[in-house]
Amino acid sequence: MNIKAIFFDIDGTLFNGNGSVLASTKRAIALAQAQGILCGVATGRGYPNVLSLVSELGLDFYVTYNGQYVVYQNRVIHAHPFNEEALNQVISYAKLHHKHILFGAGEKMTGSLTMLVGQSKHFAKLLYRLPKGNHLSTGVKLLKRLAIRRKRRHYPQASDFKEPIYQCILMASRSELTCLKESLTLCDIQRSTSQSVDIVPKGGSKDKGIVALVNYLGLTMHEVAAFGDHFNDIDMLKSVGLGVAMGNAKKQVKEIADYVTADNNHDGIYLALKHFNII
Repeated sequence: MNIKAIFFDIDGTLFNGNGSVLASTKRAIALAQAQGILCGVATGRGYPNVLSLVSELGLDFYVTYNGQYVVYQNRVIHAHPFNEEALNQVISYAKLHHKHILFGAGEKMTGSLTMLVGQSKHFAKLLYRLPKGNHLSTGVKLLKRLAIRRKRRHYPQASDFKEPIYQCILMASRSELTCLKESLTLCDIQRSTSQSVDIVPKGGSKDKGIVALVNYLGLTMHEVAAFGDHFNDIDMLKSVGLGVAMGNAKKQVKEIADYVTADNNHDGIYLALKHFNII
């Protein structure tokens, strides 16, 4: 198998259950790069947030905002922002339903303080220190308490933004998905957590960002491997030459993957790359 680039989801894949990168994962990435294989992330997180989380790994590229903003060697090679009509549609929905919302630009995220706290590296560290089993629900409760104390919200118009917006993150439960899809006709909706959704311009997804980078590098999708665990990884895993689901992945993700490896706490990335003789 002639793999020339590897894409990793971050949460639940590159990160273990404690919010850190396993030593075996670091070694796997280093071994792959030593052979000339490019390594990077494909994530729903924003570029500024990603840099603060994985800068130690020395990655080659970053496919962020679910494929809307792609950076290779410090150069933006693909950018797919909202148009004004689509962004105003999202803002109107958030305002009508009194929703917390974040707006992701190339170099920063703005919006709900509650959600900015939830996206921060420090909150992630706090979350992973909570007792396992109920740590996610406890984290959600903490954010909801902060939200209650900050009832006044300002909702901008698309024209208020001085730079392009590539993704919005909206607090929304699973039961709201049908209403969201019916209301946001100019957008696509990705779910990467149980409490929020990632909203991107129509036609946007991780695999589209990967295709843009692969074309830029002069590669083919058959020469690409990808690792993921959640619903927003499905299209990515289906589109590449080797799609690997982590052992902790959702059932639907495992069903479409080419291979299911060990989970993110037990050397899943390293073992899969060894299994296919990539490292």
